[in-house]
Amino acid sequence: MVFHPPVAIVAKAGDAGKYKVGLPAWNMFLRGILSGAFIAMGAALATICSTGIQATDVAMRFGAASPGVSQLILGAVFPVGLIITIMTGAELFTGDAMLAPMAAFVHKVSWASVLNLWVWVYVGNLVGSILFAYIVAYGPYASFDAAGVATLTAFGSRAVAIATAKTSYVGAAALWSLFLKAIACNWLVNLAVLLGICADDAIGKIVGIWFPIFAFVASGFEHSIANMYFIPAGIFCTGIDPTKAVETLNWVTMWTNNIIVVTIGNIVGGLFFVGVLYWIAFRKEIAALK
Repeated sequence: MVFHPPVAIVAKAGDAGKYKVGLPAWNMFLRGILSGAFIAMGAALATICSTGIQATDVAMRFGAASPGVSQLILGAVFPVGLIITIMTGAELFTGDAMLAPMAAFVHKVSWASVLNLWVWVYVGNLVGSILFAYIVAYGPYASFDAAGVATLTAFGSRAVAIATAKTSYVGAAALWSLFLKAIACNWLVNLAVLLGICADDAIGKIVGIWFPIFAFVASGFEHSIANMYFIPAGIFCTGIDPTKAVETLNWVTMWTNNIIVVTIGNIVGGLFFVGVLYWIAFRKEIAALK
């Protein structure tokens, strides 16, 4: 395995950001759709694998209530989405929250081009996430009888529970907590991106990406693009079974009780806690590489 030193990783992050901001808008959008779907794939897998975990023999060994076991499973399988994104060249807003600014720092690209990338990728991520949420809601989350009447599977009920929890942030204190979870999330996500740059071989990249993503998911932090899947999946499931509907779970609260605050927190976590701090730490060494 070949591992690059820290200064080279930061420089490569700037190079990657420069490439990304130079893409045409349609390509940013298309790659954004792909990544939104890929992240949703990991989120769907995490939902299914964590369903009913507290009722299993393994969970019972840790006590009747064992939320840590469920979080362990969630974290263990969720990273597949970011692994696919990075290794296939798709575009994820939360990663671009660090990579595009690094291009501005290292290569002096305009901040207008950074914002342009963010907007197109964010919208693309939203489209891809909701598209896959619909596919899964009416696929493995639903069961149809001979008359074509749909009911939710255990996976669908789990999806509703996750979405309900994510839209339950009401009030200043709750939203502040949500904001802090979003900062911590994208701090770890962008460390995963840097570790993905660190290695040149596939196994090294996968291992580097997996651990920080595992940490953020298992810790219960909040990722804006993942939530663009989790919440719509729950909303679609309440359409299948209206008895599962709750007041806080709808297309408006998706934004007001989660996505807007999480997006801002993710930007802070990626831009400042990774991009700015690493640029300050290594800027003299990066200048010496030129």
